Amino acid sequence: MYSPPLSSSSHDRCDSKARINNNTNSSQLRLYQIWQGRNRFYLGGRLVFGPDIRALFLTLFLILVPVALFCAFVSRGLINAFPHRLGYLIVAISLLFSVFIVVLLLLTSGTDPGIVPRNTNPPEPDEEFETSSISTSCLGSQIGPLSLPPMKNVTVNGIVVKVKYCKTCMLYRPPRCSHCSICDNCIERFDHHCPWVGQCIGKRNYRYFFMFVSSTNLLSLYVFAFCWVNIKKIMEARDCNFWSAFLKSPVSGILIIYTFVVSWFLGGLTAFHLYLILTNQTTYENYRYRYERKMNPFNLGCARNFKEIFCTSMPSSRINFRAQVKVDRSSSLNASSYLGGTTNPDLHKMNFDVEVGRRQSVNANECKEIDSRIRSIGAGLDR
Repeated sequence: MYSPPLSSSSHDRCDSKARINNNTNSSQLRLYQIWQGRNRFYLGGRLVFGPDIRALFLTLFLILVPVALFCAFVSRGLINAFPHRLGYLIVAISLLFSVFIVVLLLLTSGTDPGIVPRNTNPPEPDEEFETSSISTSCLGSQIGPLSLPPMKNVTVNGIVVKVKYCKTCMLYRPPRCSHCSICDNCIERFDHHCPWVGQCIGKRNYRYFFMFVSSTNLLSLYVFAFCWVNIKKIMEARDCNFWSAFLKSPVSGILIIYTFVVSWFLGGLTAFHLYLILTNQTTYENYRYRYERKMNPFNLGCARNFKEIFCTSMPSSRINFRAQVKVDRSSSLNASSYLGGTTNPDLHKMNFDVEVGRRQSVNANECKEIDSRIRSIGAGLDR
């Protein structure tokens, strides 16, 4: 039977329907919008924070409030005590130092610490591992053609180092990499997760972290010293003892106690990380492996270790969180063409539920049709 050709209007309608279906089935999203880690992103994925950003505000409060008290109450005595406007310079230095520390804090907390991109599928097992020696439980819930060994050997500077397989990211972690359970990411040169900045400390922000800690310690000592100077100036001007001067400027006494306690904590932390830098260790390695008992494969000598942290260019992020990815809602396509691209598990669950619902509706219709046929056959037999 001859069927007339479709008119141009019908072709246009078909094309428009196809375009509408494509637009509804897929959507353009940024990679950070479907990222499976627990990070929080701001400014369109330009800033990468940890899951607990409230810790950042607490740290800012503990830094800025003492400086504000110092400038509001202690600075008056220093300005009057020092000639040639030297007191104004003392206050200005404390303000500039505080701004510098806040910038370092934001760089530490809002920078990608060195997140390793996740794999969408488990890697292929190396030929050096025999199938009989592979454990089927090391991948957990991941299903692949072959399960992978939980560890493998990697040679670093002539020394064999064991690297672990990460079941969450589905990859063998690079040397010095560890998976942070708080941020749910594998971090290059993982040092620790700092609760005061709410972010992991790793390869890309360790420099900022050390500068932040050491600079905050210097600011604390600066305020501590000039609060003592203010107390001493009051004692000389009024010819009184310490307690009388303390009652005259109680904020100076409070800041002396506060900065004394903070300086002990930050001073010890600065000294510890300076030791780690000179020996090329991380906090995690120092706690876990104790390299002083055996040779450290990453130790290049004090000068080269120091140069590696402070005199090298900052490595670029391995993940472009602002990259646009196409998420197909009908088939739950992965964003695997992008570094670290992963699918949203909610989308996969939604697709699975829709597919199951369709199958259930089809099975119900088939059962009704079969039941009606049986009834019709039974009626014919009775006749």
